[in-house]
Amino acid sequence: MKIAVYVRVSTQRQAQTQTIEQQLDSLRKYHEAQGWSWQKEHIFRDDGYSGAKLRRPGLDRLREQVSRSMFDRVVITAPDRLARNYVHQMLLIEEFEHGGCQVEFVDRPMSHDPHDQLLLQIRGAVSEYERSLIAERMRRGRRQKYLAGGLLPWTHAPYGYRVDPAHPRDPAGVRLEPAEAAVVAELFTIYLQEGRSLKSVTQHLIDLGISSPGGKTRWNQATIRGIFTNPVYTGTVYIGRSRPTEARGRHSALVPIGRGRGGHTQTTQEEWTAVTQVPAIISQEQFDLVQAKLARNQQFARRNNTAYPYLLRALVSCGTCRLGCVGRSSRGGYAYYVCHGKSHGIISRRDEKCPARSIPVEQLDELVWQDVYEMLTHSDTIATALYRAQGGLWLPQELQARRENLRKARVSLEQQMERLTDAYLANVLQLEEYKRRRLELEQRLSVIAEQKRQLEANVGQHDQLAGMVQSIEAFCQRVQQGINEATFEQKRQLIELLIDRVVVTGDEVEIRYVIPTSSKSVTIRFCHLRLDYFNAPMLSNKCQEAFGGRHRGRQTCDSILNLLLHLPQRVDSLSFELEDLRETRPL
Repeated sequence: MKIAVYVRVSTQRQAQTQTIEQQLDSLRKYHEAQGWSWQKEHIFRDDGYSGAKLRRPGLDRLREQVSRSMFDRVVITAPDRLARNYVHQMLLIEEFEHGGCQVEFVDRPMSHDPHDQLLLQIRGAVSEYERSLIAERMRRGRRQKYLAGGLLPWTHAPYGYRVDPAHPRDPAGVRLEPAEAAVVAELFTIYLQEGRSLKSVTQHLIDLGISSPGGKTRWNQATIRGIFTNPVYTGTVYIGRSRPTEARGRHSALVPIGRGRGGHTQTTQEEWTAVTQVPAIISQEQFDLVQAKLARNQQFARRNNTAYPYLLRALVSCGTCRLGCVGRSSRGGYAYYVCHGKSHGIISRRDEKCPARSIPVEQLDELVWQDVYEMLTHSDTIATALYRAQGGLWLPQELQARRENLRKARVSLEQQMERLTDAYLANVLQLEEYKRRRLELEQRLSVIAEQKRQLEANVGQHDQLAGMVQSIEAFCQRVQQGINEATFEQKRQLIELLIDRVVVTGDEVEIRYVIPTSSKSVTIRFCHLRLDYFNAPMLSNKCQEAFGGRHRGRQTCDSILNLLLHLPQRVDSLSFELEDLRETRPL
């Protein structure tokens, strides 16, 4: 019997105080009492991860291995170590049982008895209530300290200020750093001059050799804008200036998958709440003038210029420097996709410009659209690639034959065990010989049971694959009806839906397709499906390369399809390269 162990603590402080080791000691003693072997490689642990979320590295690895029927039992100290939310507990328990793995809690073993199930529900609800109560009390306690002026809402002091190292959150310890405060005052003054922009102010700091807040020689325009929009330089500290938001898309299509990180949305000034006063660097009037100029300049930014249409807008990347490309049109009527790496160093954040050539818009748009047209009119090729990735098209008679062979093998072993028992009862065999032979037969039976479990799991995956193929073929048939008369806007919508990225490297064009696998994903762009990116489990290098595009070349369906079928939460889109459909096209 293969047994997995899962342990978790919510904070790094708990991890440092050895509370996770206490869980391991309890589980080790439980193993000894049951006569089970303790194997360190079967321990899955999450140090400092909240039980309110399912995305945890240790849990992701456990779920991935359970889906491949690698364990018969998972042992955990208590239900709240598995998840704080009762719905999450039920989801995980059902998922483990579906993979042939039983969940067992040490402090209170659970069965399918209605009383045990009711107790599990009550404990899950209590854990969820306890977590919500603690979080709300902490939030209200912090807010009361903010309003009383006894706590700073800073994790790091803004540029130009210093705090008392012994009491970094105490407002009384805030003081000015003379050199940095002079830089801040100079920035506000320079920006208000006629013709000044964020780019010119950033370049001015770089030319002067002034170090950035992070101690680097290169400044970022976003850093300068953050300084200009921070009202703390007027002498007042506010809370409620922003609220956290979840990320809707990936940071980049050409970088490996990382932990999902959202951003912050700026709130209106009416929602700000003043909490304390600090030494001022600029006047309120100067701050308001800078805000007005920022808003005015933002209206004339290039990203707001929609005079020229680009079919592949925001979908093209440079294979040389791995940066995105933007559309640029000249007065002579020529349009190109230009790599960000060819821009000024302040924008590209690189010392050297990208050597890649600009990409003609008309040629690339036509090439990609023709490729999309061929793909949609040959949907049978997609089905062939999917079936090949899953190991070939299974025939019903082949499946029945494999099931029958496993059944016959199991019946034969059970008959041998019966005859062996009869021989022992008839005093033909000694007890030691009987135990040795019976143990061998039991081991062979467990192997047969494991083979049957894997076969049934593969059958379920094949059924899911067949449903995907039907959905893809239906989608292609619907699109084919009006694809020849599609307008530019309709082509653009189709391109956004079916293409994740177009990577241009020299004379080669690599198109990364995204095929909708259900009716729910027909209207959503792949980069907006957060389950595909942020909630994916910890992937192998092969899967990370296939999703993140770490290298050029062919990406087969195998790693992506296996990822799709083993995701803890089902995704609605499948991204892969179709080897049989096309090769990398020359531009």
